[in-house]
Amino acid sequence: MKFMKLGSKPDSFQGDGENIRYVATELATDIVISIGDIKFYLHKFPLLSKSVRLQKLVASANDDNSDEIQIGDIPGGPAAFEICVKFCYGMTVTLNAYNVVAARCAAEYLEMYETIEKGNLIYKIEVFFNSSIFRSWKDSIIVLQTTKSLHPWVEELKVVSRCLDSISSKALIDTSKVDWSYTYNRKKLPSENGSDSHWNGVRKQQVVPKDWWVEDLCELQIDLYKRVITTIKAKYMISSEVLGEALSAYALRRLPGFAKGVIQTNDMAKHRSLVETILWLLPMEEGSVSCSFLLRLLRAVILLECGEMEKNELRRRIGQQLDEAVVPDLLFRAPDGEEMLYDVDTVQSLVEEFIMHNRCAQADPSLESEFHEFKMPHQRGSDAMARVARLVDGYLAEIARDPNLPVSRFVGLANLVSGFPRATHDGLYRAIDMYLKEHPDISKSEKKKICKMMDCSKLSADACMHAVQNERLPLRVVVQVLFFEQMRTTTTTSSGNTTPTLPGPIAALLPGGSHGSSRSATTNTEEDWDGVPTAEEIKALKGELASLRLGEKNGNHDGLKNSGNAAEKAKMKGQLVSKIFSKLWSSKEKQGELSSSDTSESPSPSSGNAGDTKSTPSRSRRHSVS
Repeated sequence: MKFMKLGSKPDSFQGDGENIRYVATELATDIVISIGDIKFYLHKFPLLSKSVRLQKLVASANDDNSDEIQIGDIPGGPAAFEICVKFCYGMTVTLNAYNVVAARCAAEYLEMYETIEKGNLIYKIEVFFNSSIFRSWKDSIIVLQTTKSLHPWVEELKVVSRCLDSISSKALIDTSKVDWSYTYNRKKLPSENGSDSHWNGVRKQQVVPKDWWVEDLCELQIDLYKRVITTIKAKYMISSEVLGEALSAYALRRLPGFAKGVIQTNDMAKHRSLVETILWLLPMEEGSVSCSFLLRLLRAVILLECGEMEKNELRRRIGQQLDEAVVPDLLFRAPDGEEMLYDVDTVQSLVEEFIMHNRCAQADPSLESEFHEFKMPHQRGSDAMARVARLVDGYLAEIARDPNLPVSRFVGLANLVSGFPRATHDGLYRAIDMYLKEHPDISKSEKKKICKMMDCSKLSADACMHAVQNERLPLRVVVQVLFFEQMRTTTTTSSGNTTPTLPGPIAALLPGGSHGSSRSATTNTEEDWDGVPTAEEIKALKGELASLRLGEKNGNHDGLKNSGNAAEKAKMKGQLVSKIFSKLWSSKEKQGELSSSDTSESPSPSSGNAGDTKSTPSRSRRHSVS
């Protein structure tokens, strides 16, 4: 910190209690100046030789035959007045970034100009400002902080504007010219104090990041911070990413609990003003701040009850980059008074904003920001949709644990991304399984509605293994999983695939019916959806499927070990799955769950044309099954 010493005489100011200040000298004092509750016993001559205002006040007091002067409005109060008085007496006084602004305002109030004496206090302070304070990054910030209680004097004297110019110009200088401290409270790096284990005696110059200044500005109150950022944006070219980083750092420092998504509401008005200012300062460029930061801001906006305009703007911004979000950032708590644990409506609105933005971007590629210009619009759209689909699947799995979550909310959110591309449906299966586990008492139609969202042909081998053993899934879903697992394991590279001959009732439970019969949509009843494999069946299916997966992996299960080519191995695998289907069918026949009329009237997949057998039923076809 820079400082300047004035005067050469010893400091002879003394106090008598808390409210009396006087100069220890042999000469009797001849004037009393009251500043608030403190009385200063002083001498006229040193004061009048440097202050025009005191000359006027003393003359007025003489006219009233009084030796006491009341001053109630001097900026900086008694402390600033004492600095001015010491300067008048020639006593040693030290000016620094913390007291110089108050001294400058008090000197202006007392009219300590060059016209009354050369080298007066105002001149000395201005020299200190220009030669030291405004050349120092740290001192300029400290001085700006001290101006808050000295309005309107600091504005009239242009102290604030000069601080703003100093700070903004230094924030954007070439980083090679920055003596990096990152923040003046920062602990030294190991290489800087010689304690780095890799330090070999030659200190490497630290690379200064472009946002080296953001932590330092977090020391400012929001109104001053706003003025600094506004000045930087108005006068200098600054990248939106650096500006976004500055705002993110400020929010983390100034909003208690912001990082954890829990804003303390003990001072609603103050925190609301801070959040609204940050929103106002946010750069418009997409990608300038992370989606995680925007989601935390939205959480703060909701908790602090900001206006609808702020909420809508944040939703729009988040919708543009929702594909960058992670599940924990979406777990908004439901408003007080609601039975549900999470605010599903807010997340649904964000997904809708994403869909709208994605459609507009694909319709007009010019709307894509430069942030994504390295990708073709349709490529980015497809990739982003896939990421959002995974995000929603993960979110559904989390909120599925809420016992008060209605089926309509669960299905409604899932349907928003039903058409999005997905490599697998494992995430959606996990969410569905979690919901069925936590809501065992839902109706048959609700269970059917939930399970229909999943495409069994897009489950991974591990998910298939889990689904076949899952007692919570309806019989129809288990059969579909087995069928598509068989289709995957029996596919060959050149000779097509081997499809098992399935019993009619089992085939009728497949998506699209029996792949050759249009009648399946009428013969299958709600009971088909509600039926689930028994514990004995699950155990048998588990053993058979485990053997199938082991054979697929090691190629040494029964006949697979001696099979000479891929086609023969595939055929053997197909026979194993057919065996699983047969066991399931015979078990259900014994329990009377599959009618004899269905058995006789529903043809097997092998009776359909080859094209139907080989093709994987689409999502829309499966949804048409009642």
